[in-house]
This record gives sequence, C-alpha cells and structure tokens, in this order.
Amino acid sequence: MTQAQVGRYLHISQRAYAHYEAGTRDIPIDILIQLADLYRVNIDYLLERTDRKEMLPESNPSRK
Repeated sequence: MTQAQVGRYLHISQRAYAHYEAGTRDIPIDILIQLADLYRVNIDYLLERTDRKEMLPESNPSRK
C-alpha cells in the first residue's frame, strides 16, 4: 500500500502521512486507531511497544 493510498483511507494528504511515518509529527489517536484497524494490528504494535501484532479481543462486546 502506498502512502497516497493510506492517506486516502485516513482522509489526509500523502504528505501528512509521510510525516507520521517518518516520525516528524505525532500521530493523533484517531489516526492510530484507524491505522490499527487498517492493518489489523494493535496500537501497541504500531507504537513499537510490543512485537505482538494481534489485536486484543474485546472484553465486553455488548458495550458497542
């Protein structure tokens, strides 16, 4: 997936996404959530806090 494609998915420009990817700008939490959903990984994996990619199961599915 290209930066432009990810930017379109996130409704941001390719340039804005490039800054997030390069680490020159902080990524807003709503963008982190969308990226985790897009790549089907947990946010800690995106933040390099873990090597585990899998998303955690929801603790209470009825809360939605």
